[in-house]
Amino acid sequence: MNLNDQIVIITGSSRGLGKETAKAFAREGAKVVINYFHSEEKAHALQKEIGEKAIAIRADIRDSVQVNSMFQETKEHFGAPITTIVNNALVNFQFDPISKKDAETIKWDDYKSQLEGAILGALNTVQAGLEDMKKLEFGRVISVGTNLFQHPVVPYHDYTTSKAALLGFTRNMANELGQYGITANMVSGGLLKTTDASASTSKEVFKIIENSTPLRKVTDPQEVADAIVFFASPWARAVTGQNLVVDGGLVMN
Repeated sequence: MNLNDQIVIITGSSRGLGKETAKAFAREGAKVVINYFHSEEKAHALQKEIGEKAIAIRADIRDSVQVNSMFQETKEHFGAPITTIVNNALVNFQFDPISKKDAETIKWDDYKSQLEGAILGALNTVQAGLEDMKKLEFGRVISVGTNLFQHPVVPYHDYTTSKAALLGFTRNMANELGQYGITANMVSGGLLKTTDASASTSKEVFKIIENSTPLRKVTDPQEVADAIVFFASPWARAVTGQNLVVDGGLVMN
């Protein structure tokens, strides 16, 4: 299915990487669902910027009832079901190397919060879209990971663990759903410059990353968004179960 025939939902897409991903899909002619939870004003501003190809819908991705309702509302609005899911939402987390919890202070509730945002959120979106994707014999699931679980420069214990689990989730879904024409992949960026989540990161940390990266730059959200679009495109039709690291070569597989 060509990009301009797809209906794409990007969770947590009112700002940061999610916003740039919505804009990238719209640029290629896809219809986009701007999912948000708190940032209503930003979501509707983005919808206005994109135009008639976009709709903004509030839903907590951790709540299956709200997610199912969002998928149904999208189907009614566009007259067709969602074909492409981008699991991007980041729940209650800041990349702050100074105030992060260490091995002595981190609690199970911290892990649970990130696992619910990453795994429960992705499970809800996949299950909400699965019936229609099977009928279409087409589906694209792209989850946002991180290069930190391969190269934990800063030990964000809860966040990194949840993203590592998300890769396991992705590969299991890829294995089971491939028979229906559904692919599942992950795009793992490095620390992005600059998003709300990375606002607490110091200039010194960004400089260290810049100097350690072959491209001698910190990856920006637009670059990661383009890689996400690739996985939904016809050029990636035979690719599934993969984790593409987009960080300027800091991590090499």
